[in-house]
Amino acid sequence: MNLPLKRPSKTALLIAMALGTAACGESDQLNHNNPAQNTAVTQQAKVIDTRSAIAFIEQAEADLAQLSIEANRAEWIYSNFITEDTAALSAAMGEKVISTSVRYATETAKFANVDLDPINARKLNSLRSSLVLPAPLDPAKNAELAKISSELNGLYGKGKYCFADGKCLTQPELSNLMAESSDPALLLEAWQGWREIAKPMRPLFQREVELANEGARDLGYRDLSELWRSQYDMEPAAFSAELDRLWGQIKPLYDSLHCYVRGELNEKYGDDVAPKTGPIPAHLLGNMWAQQWGTIYHSVAPDNADPGYNVTALLAENGYDEVKMVKQAEGFFTSLGFDKLPDSFWSRSMFVQPQDRDVVCHASAWDLDNLDDIRIKMCIQKTAEDFTVIHHELGHNFYQRAYKEQPFIFKNSANDGFHEAIGDTIALSITPKYLQQIGLLDTVPDADKDIGLLLKQALDKIAFMPFGLMIDQWRWQVFNGTIKPEQYNQAWWDLREKYQGVKAPIARSEMDFDPGAKYHVPGNVPYTRYFLAHVLQFQFHKALCDIAGDTGPVHRCSIYGNKDAGAKLNEMLEMGASQPWPEALNVVTGTKQMDAKAVLDYFAPLQVWLDEQNTQASRQCGW
Repeated sequence: MNLPLKRPSKTALLIAMALGTAACGESDQLNHNNPAQNTAVTQQAKVIDTRSAIAFIEQAEADLAQLSIEANRAEWIYSNFITEDTAALSAAMGEKVISTSVRYATETAKFANVDLDPINARKLNSLRSSLVLPAPLDPAKNAELAKISSELNGLYGKGKYCFADGKCLTQPELSNLMAESSDPALLLEAWQGWREIAKPMRPLFQREVELANEGARDLGYRDLSELWRSQYDMEPAAFSAELDRLWGQIKPLYDSLHCYVRGELNEKYGDDVAPKTGPIPAHLLGNMWAQQWGTIYHSVAPDNADPGYNVTALLAENGYDEVKMVKQAEGFFTSLGFDKLPDSFWSRSMFVQPQDRDVVCHASAWDLDNLDDIRIKMCIQKTAEDFTVIHHELGHNFYQRAYKEQPFIFKNSANDGFHEAIGDTIALSITPKYLQQIGLLDTVPDADKDIGLLLKQALDKIAFMPFGLMIDQWRWQVFNGTIKPEQYNQAWWDLREKYQGVKAPIARSEMDFDPGAKYHVPGNVPYTRYFLAHVLQFQFHKALCDIAGDTGPVHRCSIYGNKDAGAKLNEMLEMGASQPWPEALNVVTGTKQMDAKAVLDYFAPLQVWLDEQNTQASRQCGW
């Protein structure tokens, strides 16, 4: 039984043989007149079980590593060349990955009570719980789930809205329109038009939930919600409580920001378009999903808050094209001591939206071979926002390369919030001081301009946090049956109002499927990671600034060029998922608990200012 297992088809048979031999041997060889002999037989059986479990883990790891490479390549081709053929290939590969992952996950139950060392015990648990979209054991249902998943992704990727003049815009183009326009009628049309692409997704999504829930139950979970929440080194209920605790820390700051922004929009648009009380109409916040509000900064900023520069304009003035923007982001990481990106990154990544085919423009970072073939896929716009997004995506790539020496199962972040946080941590160092260091800015504005800079940050970071939380609050309730299919859209807007204080600008019905207009829902990407990332990035930033010896206000700190901070960051990244996330967190921050206090410290001057403005204007806060 110590022979290496050669292929998946043998795995189940050999495991069954191992378990059968151990059990049968123990029964046949027990000698009731010789307890010492019985103990020896039992210990021998445990050794055989342990060896069988380790052989199973090694085989699963090898098979899944190879499959991941094939799947990554198929998905890369599909995302960059959306056709019926590439969709079929992607679906077939997805079916193969899911069926293999589900089979191995199911087989882990056979080793639930086997004594394993901590590393293999962690690997075994990861094999069972790391699936995002588990398929039922039934091959036909597995194929059906893979096809639905691919079709949902294609509906989003091919989505366009065509105006009356015949001009058709993709999602990034519509998003640019919403960021730049202040015409309420045009904003409403773009907002409503994009959501038309989601209507056909509704029956597909409903069936996908049914199949994935069946797959989760086959793995021993009550539903997909429990499985998703089991991936954070703590009990699912405890994880939900942890999210509530973190949101409770942040909510007073969000409430102050919401109150201020709503008041400013009311002054701009009037009561008919932007009421001074209640939820804010979603189309007025400068973003297709009202998830970040930074693009309306100039509509809500005080007269004296302008720091005297605009990063989008600075990029244009200094000849930054798409490649140069990526080069500069790479330069931040190399200034911390990280190696440059490989040549293959530059030849294989997609930076510009092709004009001759449909692609998935949503920015993403890729690790195709689990080693050095790292890339990004992004339809870069030459804006301040995308300059930040590029830093975020490269954060994924540098993380992927840092843990490449880990075993395959540990080639991941400590938890999924860590992966999202790293690039954003770097982006917090895109301060005026940094812009001056790289030659984009001549002088650093005085401290009296900090309120404007903090407000701009808060419109992106703090405004996002309830959105980052509510998407999976909706999905988890869909998965566990609290939200029925006939309530999908109403429940979506109920939660958006509860958490964000945002409402649909026009009447919506269950003929609509507004969740599908957000990529991560049809794309089956868990979203709580982004909420966690928005907490962790401030924790990381504060800790790295301390390591760098910066004693000024934390919102003015940039770790650009500091090798000590880079070394400590890399130490954490190299751990991958080999340890529970509190251990990884402790490496950089010195604590094992996520804490939003760093968020409040960063924005402390702004909250004082927001509360003053709301009081002076006699605004009625809340919704």
